[in-house]
Amino acid sequence: EVQLQASGGGLVQAGGSLRLSCVASGFTFDDYAIGWFRQAPGKGREGLSSINMRDGSTAYADSAKGRFTISTDKINNLMYLQMNNLQPEDTAVYYCAADRSPVYGASWYVQSADFGSWGQGTQVTVSS
Repeated sequence: EVQLQASGGGLVQAGGSLRLSCVASGFTFDDYAIGWFRQAPGKGREGLSSINMRDGSTAYADSAKGRFTISTDKINNLMYLQMNNLQPEDTAVYYCAADRSPVYGASWYVQSADFGSWGQGTQVTVSS
């Protein structure tokens, strides 16, 4: 069973940084697309970043480019999202996610935020 658990959220001032972590279990990254999306109150999912571990593609949303960095620790089945220069509009619940045997590249997952599995999110609140 695929399980994902995000952590590392919190309250930070504008301009600050956070590093989100995700523990993945029940699968190995090799045959998956993995990534992060967020959801703010009253809004839909917003894809942030993804890696298609099959074809090696990596993608970021425009809102994340230059500020967020996705990374993985394949040995320990961990993924991370380093977030710098956070702004109040980044306030949301952040989720890590995965999709088995991806057909599409990483950009599709960022645009659609349509992953097959995701875990409980972690709240990020940015004060002005």
